[in-house]
Amino acid sequence: MKTLELTRIKRNFPDNSIKDIRKVLRDELNKLEPLIKEGASIAIGVGSRGVDNIQLITRETVEFLRSRRAKPFIIPAMGSHGGATAEGQIDILTTYGITETLVGAPVMSSMEVVELQHSGQPNPVYMDKNAYHSDGVILINKVKPHTDFHSTYESGLVKMAVIGLGKEKGAASIHHFGVFGLTNLIPEAAKVVFNTGKILGGVALIENANDETMQIKAIKCEDIEKEEPKLLELARSNMPALPTDRIDVLLIDQMGKNLSGAGIDTNIIGRIKIFGQPEPKSPHIRSIVVSDLSDESHGNAIGVGLADVIVKRLFDKIDFEVTYKNVTTSSFLERGKIPIVAETDHQALLLALRNCGVVEEGNERIIRIKDTLHIDELYVSDALLPELKEDPQTTIASEKTDMYDNQGALVPF
Repeated sequence: MKTLELTRIKRNFPDNSIKDIRKVLRDELNKLEPLIKEGASIAIGVGSRGVDNIQLITRETVEFLRSRRAKPFIIPAMGSHGGATAEGQIDILTTYGITETLVGAPVMSSMEVVELQHSGQPNPVYMDKNAYHSDGVILINKVKPHTDFHSTYESGLVKMAVIGLGKEKGAASIHHFGVFGLTNLIPEAAKVVFNTGKILGGVALIENANDETMQIKAIKCEDIEKEEPKLLELARSNMPALPTDRIDVLLIDQMGKNLSGAGIDTNIIGRIKIFGQPEPKSPHIRSIVVSDLSDESHGNAIGVGLADVIVKRLFDKIDFEVTYKNVTTSSFLERGKIPIVAETDHQALLLALRNCGVVEEGNERIIRIKDTLHIDELYVSDALLPELKEDPQTTIASEKTDMYDNQGALVPF
């Protein structure tokens, strides 16, 4: 295959996003007003994953607390991310526009933690020092299906309270037990954190299939364990999916920590690569190519091992110290392994096709996406068009386009 001509299609996911974020957020934050004391120092926990409207939501939360005469400050609630350094975690927040200048509250970043008193837990439980010494904590996080496991609580406020606020020590203490720690120990450790009385509540965010904020819910601490599973199911029911379950080659323009906790969303690609965890039944993708690493990842290429082939420009951006810190803390080493490295995007495609075995030329089932967070627009090969034309969620958006320039690089999406 000397060229690759693909057709751009549009996935017609429901437009159920919130149109007035400020109003909805303010109405929700009012539920927490009885908990805010005048003069109280309130820590606002913000994570490392990309969240729609995160700067606006953080800034509005700061303004809400200041209007109640509290003293808000920001803390990174992101476990071992950012190379497990205070500076690295500040850099991640800065990437999202979370700075004192832009949100109106100082950012206090530290990897120091306080070990919490508990009984019966097989793992120690920790809390960020600044959070522990504050008068209260409000967590802000997206609730969504996790990329490592599926259980009652996945990505959300409960996990952030344990692993995010626990910093590197908290993350390592849970991940030491593998998937069992994530599924069984997080809920029990969360009870320890919540019983300190430090967590006032959280702002839970749900995004739709277009990666847009579709629901905001402020939850008091005592209600988080009950309410979060409902929000998780709502998020799961609004997750996007690739338009077909059988793919020869999936071309992904970029991966990154801002796009998924695993760099590449395992729920989208149907690969987990965790020892002892069953692989999803669908979609079935023979070869995955990833071309680049997002700048917002700051060199963290965790999840690169989910691919079969990567392009050299991605490899050259990997900060192995940062990546390995995140990978070894998680204990899922398979995801940190380096795939075959191709010099160009076009060479990567040819290598990926060899991995598919015998496929008749012209019948290759190929899809190209920007990343696993944005799959509302994508490119598909001719072999997929007949079935997609019958899909009511799909619109053919343009004529065929050659995907590569004269140097074998992908043309802009």
